[in-house]
Amino acid sequence: CDLQMLWNWNTVDSCFISSSWHVTSKGMFAGSCIGVLLLVVSLEFLRRAGKEYDRYIINQHTKSLVATSSASPVSSTTGVSKSAEASAGPTSRNNCIPTKRFRPSVMQQAVRALLHMLQFAVAYFVMLLAMYYNGYIIICIFIGAFLGFFAFGWESFGVGLGGSDRLQEEVTVCCG
Repeated sequence: CDLQMLWNWNTVDSCFISSSWHVTSKGMFAGSCIGVLLLVVSLEFLRRAGKEYDRYIINQHTKSLVATSSASPVSSTTGVSKSAEASAGPTSRNNCIPTKRFRPSVMQQAVRALLHMLQFAVAYFVMLLAMYYNGYIIICIFIGAFLGFFAFGWESFGVGLGGSDRLQEEVTVCCG
């Protein structure tokens, strides 16, 4: 293998990650570029899947709260259940609905952790590919990030609701 850790534009006789990923033809290199592009698109898919799963479990929790609170009578002045109004104090009398903290169940957290682990692993794999400093591979990483975010980052924003998800999202420790 022609293994360089300096900026290069090598195509044939390159190796990536292991000796078994030995590029022996231009077609094989083109396939590697497409594979890298799809890998980065899958990273964006995993990021979106994690956000959507979080929204899903929060929505489930909210529905269970609504179902529980519909059993108690609602105050006509505030729109808050009388039991919630009594426990929340003066803030609920000013049309502020009391907020409750939500902690996922063990199974929900296991799914969240699995999605995070997959996202983390793919991000590190992409980082290792970038560290070969092959210009074509790096361009494919950038194109994959563009296409992946275009496809999976297309969301609606809450205008006037105190910000958007994009401004409040967490960043992974490395590469993402």
